[in-house]
Amino acid sequence: MRLTDNDYAYLRSELGPTDRDNLDARYQRLGSLQAVAAEVLRERKAALVSDPLSVTVQGVATVNNAENVRALERQIMALEELTVDDSASAYAVLVPLRRSGNR
Repeated sequence: MRLTDNDYAYLRSELGPTDRDNLDARYQRLGSLQAVAAEVLRERKAALVSDPLSVTVQGVATVNNAENVRALERQIMALEELTVDDSASAYAVLVPLRRSGNR
């Protein structure tokens, strides 16, 4: 199972420029576009929190990645909600309703 051009376009819209071969390998392993996107975003979040979130060079500059971490967390949660909604609808079956009696 390989990424189609539409699949890759969706992942690029979620992740930005990313290596297609890497995404393809993840897609083969995980089987879902949302799972691929969430895994990449979790790795990005882990990389951010492994370093100090805020660095200040007195009188020169301040870099604060706390809001970036929160943004990644929100994006991951949104993807996970999509996955839950998709899996719930996968089990939904339409059943025709019949009236009782002779009307």
